[in-house]
Amino acid sequence: MLALIRHGQTDWNAAGRLQGRTDIPLNDVGRAQARAAAADFAGGYWEAVVSSSLGRARETAQILADALDLPFTGAYDELVEQEYGEAEGITSRELAIRWPDRVIPGKEDDRDVAERGVRGLHRIAADHDGRPVLAVAHGAFIRQTLAAISGHDPRHYPRFDNLSSSVVQYANAAWHVRSIGDVPYLEAAVAIERRAAEAAPAA
Repeated sequence: MLALIRHGQTDWNAAGRLQGRTDIPLNDVGRAQARAAAADFAGGYWEAVVSSSLGRARETAQILADALDLPFTGAYDELVEQEYGEAEGITSRELAIRWPDRVIPGKEDDRDVAERGVRGLHRIAADHDGRPVLAVAHGAFIRQTLAAISGHDPRHYPRFDNLSSSVVQYANAAWHVRSIGDVPYLEAAVAIERRAAEAAPAA
């Protein structure tokens, strides 16, 4: 069982700027979010904390590990955020104006993100002998990875709040999504499918 947790807030999050691989640190709000969220993972079930190799995820993970008295067992390059190339640092409004088709120079292909995401899940599970682990990562990365597992179009997945968690489980030789952004999977899936239907062109 792995919980994919979005890192705490950064100044670029607060300003609505696309971060991607740009290594923006947590701000004080993000650190407070991480400390407050630790209570959600208390109770003794989780056994370790890992993160992406970007600083905002590593610091969030360390705050959680310290608060929960769990070992921080490493950073994984597979968990880093999707690369957005020339769009990093701009707002979503600017993005819609400059690249309305989302064909952004230097952007990492969605399928590549999903593939390395699933590869990262397997690596974490293997490194921890199947023990339950908290894995701090990034919004777009989590969305692409979960969508690859669930079979949904990632465009209809919700936006993840800072410190929200999405749980996946490996069982019967496959990964399964158990929750999406703190919402049970079946409930979240209904909302995703509704958004997909609303976005579909009229016949």
